[in-house]
Amino acid sequence: MEELARLAGISVRTLRFYRERKLIPPPRREGRIAWYDDHHLARLRTITALLERGHTLNGIAELAEAFDHGRDVADLLGLGTPTEEVPVRLTPEELADRFAGEVTAENLAAAMDLGYVGTDGDEFVHISRRLLEVSATLVREGIPLAEVLDAGRQVREHAEALADLFTDLITRHAPLDDLHRLRPLAKSVVEAELSLALDRRLQKQGDG
Repeated sequence: MEELARLAGISVRTLRFYRERKLIPPPRREGRIAWYDDHHLARLRTITALLERGHTLNGIAELAEAFDHGRDVADLLGLGTPTEEVPVRLTPEELADRFAGEVTAENLAAAMDLGYVGTDGDEFVHISRRLLEVSATLVREGIPLAEVLDAGRQVREHAEALADLFTDLITRHAPLDDLHRLRPLAKSVVEAELSLALDRRLQKQGDG
C-alpha cells in the first residue's frame, strides 16, 4: 500500500480513505497479503486529475461505479467492428475535458446504454469519432449533454427504421451481396432528404 501511495503521489491515509469510499476496486488478496496493480494506480491518478478539474469526491464515486459496471468494449463491439466509423480511446480525464462539467454518472450511464461508450481496462472507448466530435461540439454550443444523448437515442430509432427500409428495398430486387455495394446510395438519399427538411425548417423560421 505504501508503494502504491508513493507512485500515485498521495498519502497512505488518503489511499485508505479512497478505498473506504470505494473509489478504487478492492485489491487481490492472497492470505493476508493485498496485491495492488497498474489498474489501481491508473484509477488513483484519474481521481487526482478529476479533483484538479473540479469534480467532487461524491461525483467521482458515482463515475467510478458507472465505470466499473459499464459495458465492456467487447460487448460494445459485439456485432463486429464498424465498417466506416472509427472508435476512439479516451482516458477518464480526456473524456471529462471534452465534456467539461457534463460527465456525470447519469450521462455516462446513458451513453453506455445507448452504445456510444464502453470500457476497456482503465479507458473508455467511444464507438464513433464522428459522433464523439459532434456531441462535444453541441455541448460547447451550450446544449446539455443529457439532451444531446436523448436526441441521439431518437436519431438511432429513426436510423434503424431507415436501415430496415433500404435493406428490404434492395434485397427484394437484388442479391444480398449487393447491399454493401449500394449502401452509399441509401446514405445519399437520407443526407439529401435531411438537408431539404432542414431547408424547410429554416425557411419556416424565417417566415415566422
